[in-house]
Formats: sequence, C-alpha cells, structure tokens
Amino acid sequence: MNEMNAAPQASAELGSVLERLRDAWRANKPTLAQRRDDLGRLRHALSRRLDAMDAAIRADFGHRSPHENLISEAMVTLAEIDLARAKLRRWAKPRRVGVGWKFWPARAELRPVPVGVVGIISPWNYPVNLALVPLVSAIAAGNHVYLKPSEHTPRTSEFLRELLAEVFPEDRVAVAIGGADVGAAFSALPFDHLLFTGSTAVGRKVMAAAAPNLTPVTLELGGKAPAVVAPDFPLALAAARIASGKWFNAGQTCIGVDYALVDAARRDGFVEALRTQVVARFGDLSDASHYTRIINASQFDRLQGLLADARARGATVLPLVDVAADRSHAQRLLPPTLVLDAPDDSDLMRHEIFGPILPVKTYARLDDALSYIGTHDRPLALYPFSNDRTTVERIVDATLAGGVAVNDTLMHFAVDALPFGGIGPSGMGAIHGRAGFETFSKLLPIFRQSRWAATDLLRPPYAGFVDRLVRFLAR
Repeated sequence: MNEMNAAPQASAELGSVLERLRDAWRANKPTLAQRRDDLGRLRHALSRRLDAMDAAIRADFGHRSPHENLISEAMVTLAEIDLARAKLRRWAKPRRVGVGWKFWPARAELRPVPVGVVGIISPWNYPVNLALVPLVSAIAAGNHVYLKPSEHTPRTSEFLRELLAEVFPEDRVAVAIGGADVGAAFSALPFDHLLFTGSTAVGRKVMAAAAPNLTPVTLELGGKAPAVVAPDFPLALAAARIASGKWFNAGQTCIGVDYALVDAARRDGFVEALRTQVVARFGDLSDASHYTRIINASQFDRLQGLLADARARGATVLPLVDVAADRSHAQRLLPPTLVLDAPDDSDLMRHEIFGPILPVKTYARLDDALSYIGTHDRPLALYPFSNDRTTVERIVDATLAGGVAVNDTLMHFAVDALPFGGIGPSGMGAIHGRAGFETFSKLLPIFRQSRWAATDLLRPPYAGFVDRLVRFLAR
C-alpha cells in the first residue's frame, strides 16, 4: 500500500475506534464505583507484570537500568493509582460556591463531570509512566481513553496493549499501534480532550492538527531546564543532586538538568565534583548494567552531532568516563559528558539536549545568570541551589518555569499534590493528582434557583425599588 492510501485508511480505522469508544461512553458513563474498580484491576495487573515491563523497556532501549525502570515507571504509576482511588470520591464531589447576598436564597456549585473520550499520545523516554499516569487521571474522571504509545518503544507499546486489554473492555480503553502516519492521523481525531507528551516541535504539529476540531489540548513538552548554583551552596552536594537529575535515564528526561550555571571561581571545583559523582555511581562503565543506553541510533547520532558542533565552535568537551568509540557506537553507550564554554549559538545551547551531555556555564554575578535564563524560552523545570532564602526567592521570582525544585532535581515530579506542566514553549495545562483529574473533567457551574428569586424584583411593582437600590450601592 502506498503512503497516499495509507494515511486515509489509518484515519478511517482510528475514527471507527473513536466512535466505538464514544458510543459506549454515551450509553453507560462510568460510575464512581466502576472507576475505582477499574483502577484497582489496573494496579493488580501491572503489579503482576513488573518483570515483563522491565524486560520490554530494557529490550527497547538496548539496555536500561532495572532500578530506573522500577522507580520511574512502576513506582510512580502505582502511586498515582493509589492516590486516585483514595481521593476519587472527594475529587468528584460537587463544591459549593457562594452566590452573594444579591442572589439569596439561590445556591450554586461546581460539579466535575467527565468530558467523553480522551486521547493520549505518550513518548518513548518513560514509556509506561507517561502513558499510564494520564490514563489513570482520565479513567478516574470518568472518561474512556484512546492511547497512542510511541513507535520508538515497540515492545513496551505491545506490553501496554496487552496489559490494558486484560483490564478494560475494548470499548472503554483502546490502544493505537503504529508509526508517524498513525500519530498524525490520531492527533487530528475529534477527541473531547487530547494530551500530548513529547518535543516542542512535535507539540506544535499536534496542536495544529487538533485546531480544526477545537479539541482542548494539554501539552507536556520540554526545553532547557537550568540548574543555578549560588556561591553559598556546597559544591559536593550540588554535584550529587545535579548528577541525579542529569544522568538518570542517561539524560533522556524532559525535566532533566539541561545546563548548569555556577559562579566562575568555582567552576573547576564543580567539574571535579561531578566527575567524582559519576565514578562513584557508574565506575568506569566496564559494567554498565546501571547505566541506560540511548534509545536508538538516530538519537545517538544526534547527540554526537551536538558534541561535534560544540567542538567546532571552540568548546571543551570532557567525557567523565572513557569508553572506547567502537563500544560506544555498538551499544549506543554515551558516557556522562561535560561541555565547557559552549557558545550561545551552538546547537547544544539552542536545543533541548535530551541526553547525558551537560554544558557548564559560569557567571560573575547572580544577576548575570538570571538575565541569561530570562532571555530564553520559559523552561519546564528550574533548579535553584542556595541555602539563603532571599537568594532562592530572587531566582524563583526572576524565572517563570513549569515547576521548581529547590536544592534538588526531578523530585517535584513525584509529589502527587503538585500539578505537573509547562508554560509557553514548555507546555500548557497540567497533570498528576487532582490537577490531572480536573484536566480531564469539565467543572460544570450549576446555579439553583429557589421558589422565589432576586429576579422577581425586576417585575412591577418592585422595579423602582431595585433601581434606587442599585444607584445607592453604586455611590
């Protein structure tokens, strides 16, 4: 089948599945009891398949640390399920809203109601977490779900398809497997809400595809998340926590540290502190069982291109572990690498890195660092390091980011009560916990009138009294 015929056929097949999901939702909207039961069965099914999940992800990556799989995929997803089941009744309860004395004795409320069928396009870097966490929120809110997992992790996508087919009827949750043509057709479907997690460039295309249907869109994107190390903060501790935020999943994390800013006098000490951290965590990488590989050859070559461009522009490239070039290419094993003095017009500093490469930039004054961050796109995450409250507030006030972790990295993502989402080029909307539940709900305003109402005063003979009252209040 040629590509011209494939796209319409893919769109027709996807549309047929969407209509099946929507017809079933209209006929039998999920009750709170059903939602809670669905989430319980999902938890049980995932818990029994942790080894299969781990094997699928490791096979897709070539190798990925089993500890990272269990922490970032299983633990986060199970915690999200537990929170939703525990809080579901409270989240779904209508909230009383005061109407003010002018409308007394009427009443008003905000009632969370499901929107219908939610589309979820999930990425490859955390293929289970970033597929199932929003699915949990959508199910908790009472919707049906159509999931499009990444084609770059085909074994994990198949794992998700089998897992969800066991838990949910096919007219409640469906999975679309396929490549870029399927993804493009999927994003153009008339969903009641569409969530996309991925790059800013693809996010623009998804939003454009959704626009003709006026589909509400939540975008979880990325960007260049900075770590700002203030002069008062201990270098060893900063290096330890930045190493965790940078080299977890070999840097293939949307909220991973994209570059570090440190006061110029301490740059060399910071570099050595990072080297110490890498050696302590990964050794010489002769046994790289706890170090994740780059997802595919295309991404590996892209990262090598970033390093080549930085070298050509005069930057210093410092691999923190020596790995033979043939082994590096054969295994897609890119060691933790620092880049010093990368110019601002280098590809490394203009684009999100999404790999184990950390540019280190220096500043003479903290205001210089904040000015640099402020002249670039708003990041998905910001990491200030200082033990001085005033300094932290200066950094936070100067930079509007999607989220902030003070004196640490990544951890804000795992706090269920904190909404997760970007702003501008780093995204729009939020997921996680109650924020995710409300993202996939319509907060329906309901006004209830009593036997008599303030509007009755607009009829004769009260109209003159109302006129005088309004004029009195307006004085």
